[in-house]
Amino acid sequence: MENNYDIVVIGSGPGGYVAAVRAAQLGYKTAIVEKYTVLGGTCTNVGCIPSKALLDSTEHYHTAHTKFESHGINIENLKINFEQLMKRKAGVVNQNISGLNYLMKKNKIDIIEGKASFVNNSEISVAKNDGEKLSVNSKYFIIATGSKPSTIKGIAIDKERIITSTEALKLTEIPNTMAIIGGGVIGVEMASIYARIGVKVTILEYADSLIPSMDKELGKELKKILSKDGVEILLKHKVQSAKNDGSSVTINYIDDKDNNIDLNVDYCLVAVGRKPYTDGLGLENINVRLDDKGRIETDSNLKTNENNIYAIGDVIAGPMLAHKAEEEGVFVAEVINGQKPHIDYKLIPSVVYTWPEVASVGFSEEQLKKENRTYRVGKFPFAASGRARAAMESDGFVKVLSDPHYGELLGVHVIGPRAADLIAQAVIGMHYETTDEDMIRISYAHPTYSEALKEAYLIASGQGAINL
Repeated sequence: MENNYDIVVIGSGPGGYVAAVRAAQLGYKTAIVEKYTVLGGTCTNVGCIPSKALLDSTEHYHTAHTKFESHGINIENLKINFEQLMKRKAGVVNQNISGLNYLMKKNKIDIIEGKASFVNNSEISVAKNDGEKLSVNSKYFIIATGSKPSTIKGIAIDKERIITSTEALKLTEIPNTMAIIGGGVIGVEMASIYARIGVKVTILEYADSLIPSMDKELGKELKKILSKDGVEILLKHKVQSAKNDGSSVTINYIDDKDNNIDLNVDYCLVAVGRKPYTDGLGLENINVRLDDKGRIETDSNLKTNENNIYAIGDVIAGPMLAHKAEEEGVFVAEVINGQKPHIDYKLIPSVVYTWPEVASVGFSEEQLKKENRTYRVGKFPFAASGRARAAMESDGFVKVLSDPHYGELLGVHVIGPRAADLIAQAVIGMHYETTDEDMIRISYAHPTYSEALKEAYLIASGQGAINL
Protein backbone atom coordinates (compact mmCIF):
# COMPACT_ATOMS: atom_id res chain seq x y z
CA MET A 1 0.00 0.00 0.00
CA GLU A 2 1.31 3.44 -0.97
CA ASN A 3 1.33 6.00 1.80
CA ASN A 4 1.02 9.13 -0.36
CA TYR A 5 -2.42 10.35 -1.36
CA ASP A 6 -4.28 13.28 -2.81
CA ILE A 7 -7.08 13.06 -0.26
CA VAL A 8 -7.27 11.15 3.03
CA VAL A 9 -10.60 10.96 4.87
CA ILE A 10 -10.48 10.28 8.60
CA GLY A 11 -13.63 8.41 9.63
CA SER A 12 -15.88 6.12 7.58
CA GLY A 13 -19.36 7.18 8.67
CA PRO A 14 -21.91 8.57 6.18
CA GLY A 15 -19.97 11.79 5.69
CA GLY A 16 -16.60 10.08 5.47
CA TYR A 17 -17.38 7.30 3.03
CA VAL A 18 -19.43 9.60 0.78
CA ALA A 19 -16.58 12.14 0.73
CA ALA A 20 -14.12 9.37 -0.18
CA VAL A 21 -16.32 8.05 -2.99
CA ARG A 22 -16.90 11.50 -4.48
CA ALA A 23 -13.17 12.31 -4.26
CA ALA A 24 -12.33 9.07 -6.06
CA GLN A 25 -14.96 9.78 -8.72
CA LEU A 26 -13.26 13.13 -9.34
CA GLY A 27 -9.97 11.35 -10.00
CA TYR A 28 -8.16 11.80 -6.70
CA LYS A 29 -6.03 9.05 -5.17
CA THR A 30 -8.02 8.51 -2.00
CA ALA A 31 -7.72 6.64 1.28
CA ILE A 32 -10.08 6.34 4.23
CA VAL A 33 -8.82 5.78 7.79
CA GLU A 34 -11.14 3.95 10.20
CA LYS A 35 -10.19 3.01 13.76
CA TYR A 36 -12.63 0.09 13.91
CA THR A 37 -12.46 -3.10 11.86
CA VAL A 38 -15.70 -2.26 10.05
CA LEU A 39 -16.75 0.70 7.94
CA GLY A 40 -19.86 2.82 8.41
CA GLY A 41 -19.30 4.62 11.69
CA THR A 42 -22.04 5.15 14.26
CA CYS A 43 -24.85 5.34 11.70
CA THR A 44 -24.29 1.94 10.11
CA ASN A 45 -23.14 0.02 13.16
CA VAL A 46 -24.81 1.41 16.28
CA GLY A 47 -27.18 4.13 15.09
CA CYS A 48 -29.41 4.74 12.08
CA ILE A 49 -29.36 1.29 10.49
CA PRO A 50 -29.70 -1.06 13.49
CA SER A 51 -32.27 1.20 15.16
CA LYS A 52 -34.41 1.27 12.02
CA ALA A 53 -34.16 -2.52 11.74
CA LEU A 54 -35.46 -2.87 15.30
CA LEU A 55 -38.09 -0.17 14.80
CA ASP A 56 -39.45 -2.08 11.78
CA SER A 57 -39.39 -5.45 13.54
CA THR A 58 -41.12 -4.18 16.66
CA GLU A 59 -43.68 -2.25 14.60
CA HIS A 60 -44.62 -5.48 12.78
CA TYR A 61 -45.16 -7.16 16.15
CA HIS A 62 -47.11 -4.20 17.50
CA THR A 63 -49.34 -4.11 14.40
CA ALA A 64 -50.02 -7.84 14.65
CA HIS A 65 -50.82 -7.44 18.34
CA THR A 66 -53.07 -4.38 18.08
CA LYS A 67 -54.57 -4.27 14.55
CA PHE A 68 -54.58 -7.67 12.88
CA GLU A 69 -57.84 -8.74 14.47
CA SER A 70 -59.59 -5.69 12.97
CA HIS A 71 -58.22 -6.69 9.58
CA GLY A 72 -59.74 -10.16 9.97
CA ILE A 73 -56.41 -11.83 10.73
CA ASN A 74 -56.34 -14.01 13.83
CA ILE A 75 -53.05 -15.19 15.31
CA GLU A 76 -52.87 -17.40 18.36
CA ASN A 77 -49.98 -17.37 20.82
CA LEU A 78 -48.29 -14.33 19.29
CA LYS A 79 -44.91 -13.81 20.93
CA ILE A 80 -41.53 -12.14 20.45
CA ASN A 81 -38.42 -14.16 19.60
CA PHE A 82 -36.00 -11.56 20.92
CA GLU A 83 -32.93 -13.51 19.88
CA GLN A 84 -34.13 -13.68 16.26
CA LEU A 85 -35.12 -10.02 16.34
CA MET A 86 -31.56 -9.08 17.29
CA LYS A 87 -30.11 -11.58 14.82
CA ARG A 88 -32.04 -9.98 11.95
CA LYS A 89 -30.81 -6.54 13.03
CA ALA A 90 -27.20 -7.77 12.96
CA GLY A 91 -27.78 -9.23 9.50
CA VAL A 92 -29.05 -5.89 8.19
CA VAL A 93 -25.97 -4.15 9.59
CA ASN A 94 -23.64 -6.69 7.99
CA GLN A 95 -25.34 -6.26 4.61
CA ASN A 96 -24.71 -2.52 4.79
CA ILE A 97 -21.09 -3.02 5.78
CA SER A 98 -20.61 -5.37 2.83
CA GLY A 99 -22.09 -2.71 0.57
CA LEU A 100 -19.62 -0.14 1.86
CA ASN A 101 -16.67 -2.49 1.31
CA TYR A 102 -17.88 -2.99 -2.26
CA LEU A 103 -18.09 0.79 -2.78
CA MET A 104 -14.50 1.23 -1.58
CA LYS A 105 -13.24 -1.54 -3.84
CA LYS A 106 -15.21 -0.34 -6.85
CA ASN A 107 -13.81 3.18 -6.49
CA LYS A 108 -10.25 1.98 -5.70
CA ILE A 109 -10.21 3.63 -2.28
CA ASP A 110 -7.59 2.29 0.14
CA ILE A 111 -8.89 1.36 3.60
CA ILE A 112 -6.43 1.93 6.44
CA GLU A 113 -7.51 0.41 9.75
CA GLY A 114 -6.31 2.28 12.79
CA LYS A 115 -6.51 5.54 14.69
CA ALA A 116 -5.22 8.66 12.96
CA SER A 117 -3.32 11.49 14.63
CA PHE A 118 -1.93 14.55 12.88
CA VAL A 119 1.84 14.97 12.88
CA ASN A 120 1.59 18.14 10.79
CA ASN A 121 -0.76 19.45 8.11
CA SER A 122 0.50 17.01 5.47
CA GLU A 123 1.12 13.88 7.54
CA ILE A 124 -0.80 11.66 9.93
CA SER A 125 0.41 8.79 12.05
CA VAL A 126 -1.94 5.81 12.07
CA ALA A 127 -1.81 3.47 15.07
CA LYS A 128 -2.95 0.30 13.36
CA ASN A 129 -5.02 -2.30 15.15
CA ASP A 130 -2.17 -4.82 14.98
CA GLY A 131 0.13 -2.47 16.91
CA GLU A 132 2.06 -1.18 13.91
CA LYS A 133 2.41 2.55 13.29
CA LEU A 134 2.04 3.86 9.77
CA SER A 135 2.94 7.27 8.38
CA VAL A 136 0.49 8.56 5.77
CA ASN A 137 0.97 11.70 3.69
CA SER A 138 -1.68 13.60 1.76
CA LYS A 139 -2.28 16.89 -0.03
CA TYR A 140 -5.70 17.20 1.61
CA PHE A 141 -7.40 15.77 4.68
CA ILE A 142 -11.10 15.58 5.51
CA ILE A 143 -11.94 15.07 9.18
CA ALA A 144 -15.16 13.05 9.54
CA THR A 145 -14.76 11.50 12.98
CA GLY A 146 -18.38 11.98 14.03
CA SER A 147 -19.72 12.10 17.56
CA LYS A 148 -20.25 10.06 20.71
CA PRO A 149 -23.05 9.99 23.32
CA SER A 150 -23.18 12.80 25.87
CA THR A 151 -24.25 12.60 29.46
CA ILE A 152 -25.30 15.05 32.16
CA LYS A 153 -24.00 15.93 35.59
CA GLY A 154 -24.67 13.16 38.09
CA ILE A 155 -24.94 10.39 35.47
CA ALA A 156 -21.97 8.10 34.86
CA ILE A 157 -22.58 5.74 31.95
CA ASP A 158 -21.29 2.27 32.90
CA LYS A 159 -22.61 0.46 29.79
CA GLU A 160 -24.11 -2.23 32.02
CA ARG A 161 -27.26 -0.83 33.65
CA ILE A 162 -26.75 2.84 32.84
CA ILE A 163 -26.47 2.66 29.08
CA THR A 164 -26.53 4.60 25.81
CA SER A 165 -28.38 3.75 22.61
CA THR A 166 -25.34 1.68 21.57
CA GLU A 167 -25.92 -0.79 24.39
CA ALA A 168 -29.73 -0.57 24.08
CA LEU A 169 -29.41 -1.89 20.52
CA LYS A 170 -27.53 -4.96 21.78
CA LEU A 171 -29.45 -6.09 24.85
CA THR A 172 -29.73 -9.87 25.22
CA GLU A 173 -32.94 -9.78 27.27
CA ILE A 174 -36.24 -7.96 27.24
CA PRO A 175 -36.30 -5.78 30.37
CA ASN A 176 -39.41 -5.31 32.44
CA THR A 177 -38.77 -1.60 32.93
CA MET A 178 -36.61 1.08 31.33
CA ALA A 179 -36.18 4.78 31.98
CA ILE A 180 -34.97 7.00 29.16
CA ILE A 181 -33.36 10.30 30.07
CA GLY A 182 -34.08 12.62 27.16
CA GLY A 183 -37.10 12.97 24.90
CA GLY A 184 -35.28 13.91 21.73
CA VAL A 185 -35.03 11.85 18.54
CA ILE A 186 -32.95 9.01 20.01
CA GLY A 187 -35.00 8.87 23.20
CA VAL A 188 -38.40 8.56 21.53
CA GLU A 189 -37.15 6.02 18.97
CA MET A 190 -35.71 3.80 21.71
CA ALA A 191 -38.93 4.23 23.70
CA SER A 192 -40.91 3.03 20.67
CA ILE A 193 -38.76 -0.06 20.18
CA TYR A 194 -39.06 -1.29 23.75
CA ALA A 195 -42.61 -0.16 24.60
CA ARG A 196 -43.95 -2.11 21.59
CA ILE A 197 -42.62 -5.38 22.99
CA GLY A 198 -44.06 -4.91 26.44
CA VAL A 199 -41.40 -2.97 28.35
CA LYS A 200 -42.71 -0.36 30.78
CA VAL A 201 -40.90 2.73 29.48
CA THR A 202 -40.64 6.09 31.23
CA ILE A 203 -39.22 9.14 29.44
CA LEU A 204 -37.76 11.88 31.62
CA GLU A 205 -37.37 15.12 29.66
CA TYR A 206 -36.10 18.43 31.03
CA ALA A 207 -37.84 20.56 28.37
CA ASP A 208 -41.58 21.15 28.15
CA SER A 209 -41.98 19.13 24.94
CA LEU A 210 -40.82 15.95 23.27
CA ILE A 211 -38.49 16.41 20.25
CA PRO A 212 -37.96 20.01 21.47
CA SER A 213 -35.87 21.03 18.45
CA MET A 214 -38.87 20.54 16.13
CA ASP A 215 -42.21 22.35 15.78
CA LYS A 216 -43.99 22.21 19.15
CA GLU A 217 -47.20 20.78 17.68
CA LEU A 218 -45.28 17.73 16.48
CA GLY A 219 -43.98 17.03 19.99
CA LYS A 220 -47.44 17.50 21.47
CA GLU A 221 -48.99 15.04 19.01
CA LEU A 222 -46.18 12.52 19.46
CA LYS A 223 -46.66 12.62 23.25
CA LYS A 224 -50.31 11.77 22.78
CA ILE A 225 -49.50 8.84 20.45
CA LEU A 226 -46.68 7.37 22.56
CA SER A 227 -48.81 7.67 25.69
CA LYS A 228 -51.50 5.55 23.99
CA ASP A 229 -48.81 2.89 23.48
CA GLY A 230 -48.10 2.85 27.20
CA VAL A 231 -45.05 5.12 27.39
CA GLU A 232 -45.05 7.31 30.52
CA ILE A 233 -43.79 10.75 29.53
CA LEU A 234 -42.64 13.16 32.24
CA LEU A 235 -41.89 16.64 30.89
CA LYS A 236 -40.12 19.45 32.78
CA HIS A 237 -38.43 16.86 34.99
CA LYS A 238 -34.79 17.31 36.03
CA VAL A 239 -32.74 14.15 36.61
CA GLN A 240 -30.28 14.50 39.49
CA SER A 241 -28.53 11.13 39.57
CA ALA A 242 -28.58 7.49 38.54
CA LYS A 243 -27.07 4.65 40.57
CA ASN A 244 -26.37 1.09 39.41
CA ASP A 245 -27.74 -1.17 42.16
CA GLY A 246 -26.46 -4.38 40.55
CA SER A 247 -29.64 -5.76 39.06
CA SER A 248 -31.44 -2.41 38.67
CA VAL A 249 -30.92 1.36 38.57
CA THR A 250 -32.23 4.00 40.96
CA ILE A 251 -32.85 7.36 39.32
CA ASN A 252 -33.43 10.48 41.35
CA TYR A 253 -35.24 13.40 39.74
CA ILE A 254 -37.09 16.61 40.58
CA ASP A 255 -40.54 16.74 39.02
CA ASP A 256 -42.42 19.73 37.61
CA LYS A 257 -43.79 20.52 41.08
CA ASP A 258 -40.32 20.48 42.74
CA ASN A 259 -40.85 17.09 44.41
CA ASN A 260 -37.76 14.93 44.83
CA ILE A 261 -38.55 11.41 43.60
CA ASP A 262 -36.72 8.08 43.18
CA LEU A 263 -37.50 5.72 40.31
CA ASN A 264 -36.22 2.15 40.18
CA VAL A 265 -35.90 0.45 36.77
CA ASP A 266 -34.03 -2.43 35.15
CA TYR A 267 -32.11 -0.14 32.78
CA CYS A 268 -31.49 3.58 32.50
CA LEU A 269 -30.88 4.72 28.91
CA VAL A 270 -29.13 8.10 28.63
CA ALA A 271 -30.24 9.90 25.45
CA VAL A 272 -29.36 13.54 26.07
CA GLY A 273 -27.58 14.15 22.78
CA ARG A 274 -24.14 13.61 21.31
CA LYS A 275 -20.86 15.52 21.30
CA PRO A 276 -18.12 15.82 18.66
CA TYR A 277 -15.43 13.17 18.74
CA THR A 278 -11.92 14.63 18.35
CA ASP A 279 -10.03 12.61 20.97
CA GLY A 280 -6.50 11.68 19.94
CA LEU A 281 -6.60 13.48 16.57
CA GLY A 282 -3.49 15.47 17.41
CA LEU A 283 -5.15 18.77 16.62
CA GLU A 284 -2.62 20.46 18.90
CA ASN A 285 0.00 19.72 16.22
CA ILE A 286 -1.86 21.67 13.54
CA ASN A 287 -3.72 24.96 13.28
CA VAL A 288 -7.22 23.49 13.70
CA ARG A 289 -9.34 25.11 16.39
CA LEU A 290 -12.34 23.95 18.43
CA ASP A 291 -15.25 26.14 19.50
CA ASP A 292 -16.68 26.29 23.01
CA LYS A 293 -18.77 23.16 22.31
CA GLY A 294 -15.80 21.09 21.18
CA ARG A 295 -16.69 21.34 17.48
CA ILE A 296 -14.07 21.95 14.81
CA GLU A 297 -14.27 25.49 13.47
CA THR A 298 -14.68 25.81 9.70
CA ASP A 299 -15.44 28.53 7.17
CA SER A 300 -18.28 28.55 4.63
CA ASN A 301 -16.36 26.02 2.51
CA LEU A 302 -15.96 23.73 5.57
CA LYS A 303 -12.24 24.45 5.57
CA THR A 304 -10.39 24.70 8.89
CA ASN A 305 -7.64 27.19 9.64
CA GLU A 306 -5.34 24.85 7.72
CA ASN A 307 -5.86 25.49 3.99
CA ASN A 308 -5.67 21.78 3.13
CA ILE A 309 -7.74 20.36 6.01
CA TYR A 310 -11.54 20.24 5.99
CA ALA A 311 -14.10 18.91 8.48
CA ILE A 312 -17.66 17.62 8.00
CA GLY A 313 -20.58 15.99 9.80
CA ASP A 314 -21.13 15.71 13.54
CA VAL A 315 -17.66 17.06 14.32
CA ILE A 316 -18.64 20.57 13.11
CA ALA A 317 -21.55 22.93 13.81
CA GLY A 318 -25.05 22.10 12.64
CA PRO A 319 -27.56 19.30 13.14
CA MET A 320 -26.07 15.87 13.76
CA LEU A 321 -27.74 14.10 10.85
CA ALA A 322 -26.32 11.41 8.58
CA HIS A 323 -27.73 13.03 5.44
CA LYS A 324 -26.28 16.42 6.44
CA ALA A 325 -22.86 14.75 6.71
CA GLU A 326 -23.33 13.09 3.30
CA GLU A 327 -24.13 16.43 1.66
CA GLU A 328 -21.05 17.94 3.27
CA GLY A 329 -18.88 15.03 2.10
CA VAL A 330 -19.82 15.66 -1.53
CA PHE A 331 -19.53 19.42 -1.00
CA VAL A 332 -15.94 19.30 0.29
CA ALA A 333 -14.73 16.93 -2.42
CA GLU A 334 -16.14 19.28 -5.05
CA VAL A 335 -14.70 22.38 -3.34
CA ILE A 336 -11.24 20.77 -3.43
CA ASN A 337 -11.89 20.08 -7.11
CA GLY A 338 -12.42 23.78 -7.76
CA GLN A 339 -16.19 23.55 -8.18
CA LYS A 340 -18.68 25.87 -6.48
CA PRO A 341 -21.24 23.56 -4.80
CA HIS A 342 -23.93 24.81 -2.44
CA ILE A 343 -25.76 23.47 0.63
CA ASP A 344 -28.92 25.14 1.90
CA TYR A 345 -28.89 24.14 5.55
CA LYS A 346 -32.46 25.41 6.05
CA LEU A 347 -33.64 22.69 3.66
CA ILE A 348 -32.06 19.69 5.37
CA PRO A 349 -35.03 17.67 6.67
CA SER A 350 -35.27 16.20 10.14
CA VAL A 351 -36.93 12.82 10.67
CA VAL A 352 -38.00 10.78 13.69
CA TYR A 353 -38.64 7.09 12.93
CA THR A 354 -41.32 6.38 15.49
CA TRP A 355 -44.64 5.16 14.10
CA PRO A 356 -46.21 7.23 12.92
CA GLU A 357 -43.08 8.95 11.67
CA VAL A 358 -42.28 12.62 12.20
CA ALA A 359 -40.60 14.78 9.55
CA SER A 360 -39.92 18.46 9.19
CA VAL A 361 -38.20 20.94 6.87
CA GLY A 362 -37.85 24.70 6.96
CA PHE A 363 -39.06 27.07 9.65
CA SER A 364 -41.09 25.93 12.63
CA GLU A 365 -43.99 28.08 13.81
CA GLU A 366 -41.97 29.02 16.90
CA GLN A 367 -39.07 30.26 14.75
CA LEU A 368 -41.35 32.39 12.60
CA LYS A 369 -42.93 33.93 15.70
CA LYS A 370 -39.49 34.67 17.15
CA GLU A 371 -38.53 36.49 13.95
CA ASN A 372 -41.86 38.38 13.94
CA ARG A 373 -42.65 37.04 10.48
CA THR A 374 -46.23 36.81 9.26
CA TYR A 375 -47.35 33.45 7.92
CA ARG A 376 -50.35 31.33 7.00
CA VAL A 377 -51.05 27.88 8.41
CA GLY A 378 -52.57 24.96 6.54
CA LYS A 379 -53.21 21.91 8.71
CA PHE A 380 -54.84 18.68 7.60
CA PRO A 381 -55.36 15.57 9.79
CA PHE A 382 -54.66 12.05 8.55
CA ALA A 383 -57.94 11.10 10.22
CA ALA A 384 -59.61 12.80 7.23
CA SER A 385 -57.49 10.89 4.68
CA GLY A 386 -59.24 8.02 2.89
CA ARG A 387 -55.94 6.19 2.43
CA ALA A 388 -55.00 6.57 6.09
CA ARG A 389 -58.39 5.33 7.23
CA ALA A 390 -58.15 2.28 4.96
CA ALA A 391 -54.80 1.46 6.55
CA MET A 392 -55.96 2.24 10.13
CA GLU A 393 -53.29 4.95 10.27
CA SER A 394 -55.33 7.97 11.25
CA ASP A 395 -52.97 9.54 13.83
CA GLY A 396 -51.16 12.75 12.99
CA PHE A 397 -51.39 15.64 10.55
CA VAL A 398 -49.64 17.72 7.90
CA LYS A 399 -48.87 21.33 8.76
CA VAL A 400 -47.82 23.82 6.08
CA LEU A 401 -46.50 27.31 6.81
CA SER A 402 -46.48 29.76 3.90
CA ASP A 403 -45.86 33.43 3.22
CA PRO A 404 -49.14 35.41 3.20
CA HIS A 405 -48.06 37.77 0.42
CA TYR A 406 -46.59 35.45 -2.21
CA GLY A 407 -47.50 31.98 -0.93
CA GLU A 408 -43.87 30.84 -0.73
CA LEU A 409 -43.46 27.72 1.41
CA LEU A 410 -41.70 28.52 4.68
CA GLY A 411 -41.96 25.19 6.48
CA VAL A 412 -43.64 21.80 6.21
CA HIS A 413 -44.17 19.53 9.21
CA VAL A 414 -45.62 16.02 9.09
CA ILE A 415 -46.48 13.49 11.76
CA GLY A 416 -48.15 10.50 10.23
CA PRO A 417 -47.65 7.37 8.12
CA ARG A 418 -44.62 7.52 5.79
CA ALA A 419 -43.78 11.08 6.87
CA ALA A 420 -40.09 10.34 6.27
CA ASP A 421 -40.81 9.75 2.59
CA LEU A 422 -43.49 12.43 2.18
CA ILE A 423 -41.16 15.20 3.37
CA ALA A 424 -38.99 14.81 0.23
CA GLN A 425 -41.71 16.43 -1.86
CA ALA A 426 -41.73 19.47 0.42
CA VAL A 427 -37.92 19.72 0.24
CA ILE A 428 -38.08 19.79 -3.56
CA GLY A 429 -40.82 22.41 -3.49
CA MET A 430 -38.92 24.65 -1.10
CA HIS A 431 -35.66 24.20 -3.00
CA TYR A 432 -37.29 25.64 -6.10
CA GLU A 433 -39.08 28.34 -4.06
CA THR A 434 -42.53 27.16 -5.04
CA THR A 435 -45.72 28.52 -3.54
CA ASP A 436 -48.60 26.76 -1.82
CA GLU A 437 -50.55 27.51 -5.03
CA ASP A 438 -47.90 25.74 -7.15
CA MET A 439 -48.07 22.66 -4.94
CA ILE A 440 -51.83 22.25 -5.39
CA ARG A 441 -51.63 22.48 -9.18
CA ILE A 442 -49.83 19.14 -9.54
CA SER A 443 -51.73 15.86 -9.60
CA TYR A 444 -51.67 13.58 -6.56
CA ALA A 445 -52.62 9.92 -6.97
CA HIS A 446 -55.76 8.90 -5.11
CA PRO A 447 -55.96 7.43 -2.59
CA THR A 448 -52.48 8.11 -1.15
CA TYR A 449 -50.97 9.54 2.00
CA SER A 450 -49.50 12.34 -0.14
CA GLU A 451 -52.96 13.80 -0.63
CA ALA A 452 -52.76 15.07 2.96
CA LEU A 453 -49.97 17.36 1.76
CA LYS A 454 -52.18 18.72 -1.02
CA GLU A 455 -55.02 19.42 1.38
CA ALA A 456 -52.67 21.26 3.75
CA TYR A 457 -51.34 23.35 0.84
CA LEU A 458 -54.93 24.12 -0.16
CA ILE A 459 -55.82 25.28 3.35
CA ALA A 460 -52.63 27.38 3.62
CA SER A 461 -53.45 29.07 0.31
CA GLY A 462 -56.88 30.04 1.64
CA GLN A 463 -58.90 27.74 -0.65
CA GLY A 464 -59.79 25.03 1.85
CA ALA A 465 -59.68 21.23 1.67
CA ILE A 466 -61.52 19.54 -1.19
CA ASN A 467 -60.97 15.78 -0.83
CA LEU A 468 -60.71 12.82 1.54
